Parts: sequence; C-alpha cells; structure tokens
Amino acid sequence: MRKAAFLDRDGVINVDTGYVSRIEDVEWTAGALDAIERLKALDYLVFVVTNQSGIARGYYSEEQFRRFTAAMFASSQVDAVLFCPHYPEITGRCECRKPEPGMLLHAANIFSIDPAQSFFVGDQPTDLEAGSRALVTTWQFQGGRLDQFIEDRLSTFRSTA
Repeated sequence: MRKAAFLDRDGVINVDTGYVSRIEDVEWTAGALDAIERLKALDYLVFVVTNQSGIARGYYSEEQFRRFTAAMFASSQVDAVLFCPHYPEITGRCECRKPEPGMLLHAANIFSIDPAQSFFVGDQPTDLEAGSRALVTTWQFQGGRLDQFIEDRLSTFRSTA
C-alpha cells in the first residue's frame, strides 16, 4: 500500500479567482509547487482533486479543461488530476463531486493507497468532508505558504502514522 497527498486545486494549489481555465490566469498559491516537490521527495503520490462545474455549466469543455490542466501541471510532479465535471442542478447527483468521496476512493483503488498514511488538504468544508469520508486525514488550508503548512503538519502526521 502506498501513501498519498490529495490537494484541492482552487484555493489550495492556486488562488481561487473563479472558473480559471487559461494558463495566463493561474495565480499559484505561495509554496504550492515547492510543496508538491517536497511531497514527491518523501515518496507520496500527489493528486490534485477538483470539482469543475464550469464544464457542466458550459464555461469550457472537458477537452479545454484537460489541455489547460496539462499545461498547468506540466512542470510539476503531480501523479494525476482528479476532477468532477458535474453540477447537480444540471447533470444530476454523482458520486465524484465533493463532498462525495468518489474521486479519492477511485484513486485509492487504482493506485493501492493506504488511507491511514494519506491526507487531503482543502480549503472548503466540502473538501474536508470528502477526505473524511474517504478515511484520510484532512487539513484545512486558509492561506499562507502551502509548503510550510504541509511541512508543519507532516512532522506530527509522520510520527503518528
């Protein structure tokens, strides 16, 4: 079994400016890329987990999102970007939209992830609920340097895991 770091995108990896879909509009959170690099050095699988209702709303297509995502994370060591393209009022209920744990459970199954050694960093209650329901440790990020935030929590997390 492997350990994993699940990171929300908007509000954790990048500043949430609302339906960002162009690379020139990405504003990285301070320390985000350093955090990913450090997690990889510690042998974590790193997943970005994101609700993308902009697809269901027609703001951008799934293909546009995939191209944007590939460009956004081209220079990082992210193992996968997990996304939910649904919006309940448009597409109906699904199992992948946070707070549902579907994206995390799917990754856990495919990549043989041990929930006890894994964590999820989010900025919204729906993120924390999804992580909790997937049985991984959850931490709420409220700004600052993401690398320092994670490093501070990892020292305690590693000693108890």
